[in-house]
Amino acid sequence: MKRMLSGIKPTGELTLGNYLGALKHFVNYQDTYEMFVFIANLHTITVYQDPKQLAKHLKDAATLYLASGLDPEKATVFLQSDVLEHTQLSFILSCNTYLGEMNRMTQYKDKVSQGETNLTVGFYSYPTLMAADILLYDADFVPVGNDQKQHVEITRDIAERFNNRYSKTFVVPEPLIPIAGARIMSLSDPTKKMSKSDADNKGVIYMLDSPAQIKKKIVAAKTDSLNKIQYDPEKQPGISNLIQIMAACQEVPIAHVVAAYEDANYGTFKKAVAEVVIDTLAPIQARYHEINQSDLMEKTLAAGKAKAQRIAAKKLVEVQKKIGIEIRE
Repeated sequence: MKRMLSGIKPTGELTLGNYLGALKHFVNYQDTYEMFVFIANLHTITVYQDPKQLAKHLKDAATLYLASGLDPEKATVFLQSDVLEHTQLSFILSCNTYLGEMNRMTQYKDKVSQGETNLTVGFYSYPTLMAADILLYDADFVPVGNDQKQHVEITRDIAERFNNRYSKTFVVPEPLIPIAGARIMSLSDPTKKMSKSDADNKGVIYMLDSPAQIKKKIVAAKTDSLNKIQYDPEKQPGISNLIQIMAACQEVPIAHVVAAYEDANYGTFKKAVAEVVIDTLAPIQARYHEINQSDLMEKTLAAGKAKAQRIAAKKLVEVQKKIGIEIRE
């Protein structure tokens, strides 16, 4: 069975975009791949986070992983910082990565172009930590959105460079980009991705939002004056985003949604989308509350740590022997 690895960086509450673009796919993949899913808590601190809020977000993320359908019997779920090998391999990989490669990373370039002056070293170099996250486990595939594909590409470059220098050590991973629901956009600004760290809560549906909150946000979603239900992300990004949300929730083609509502007005369609989203999140929210009343999350993370650490420790020793810093037999 091929191995797949991915993680979510919970800098805020998990969103509908996280579910439709990632978690839902993880659940489907766990029956086909040997699935490793981690909570990327080290990546969250590349910018300052309120410690109490961050701790809550991490706990909620772990619980929502399970509430969404990840099965501890099928998937290895763990906390990134529980496996110290991630950071040690990250430094080794950073010594096999060039400044020019880091300078070309989109997130870094975007921040610099926006005039950011207080960027941390961690923010600059976190792509090597992401590479370590992946390469420690010899992952064959990494499911990502289009905006994260660059991170898998640099991971591939680093792996190939290391393999060429020191002999075959790492599996070179392939990015796997879901076709539907891979990029859910903000309701208030459909030209931007729906983000858990978005300051405008009106544009974001959180996985734990109440039905009333979900309905209010979707009814107020930005659309256009054409009042025509058609999928055209260029000319009608708002309505196209709502179409994609409904299609991803119902697991149907976009054309199916358009055909079903082609004669509806925007108000009617928005209410229909809201109902679909509420129905999609309701069982997850119910399961979330059940898990919070049990020790399932804690047991899952403990078991995940033990399994992930066994694999990561073996790979790190192999790497350290290859580069000459491991003197024990």
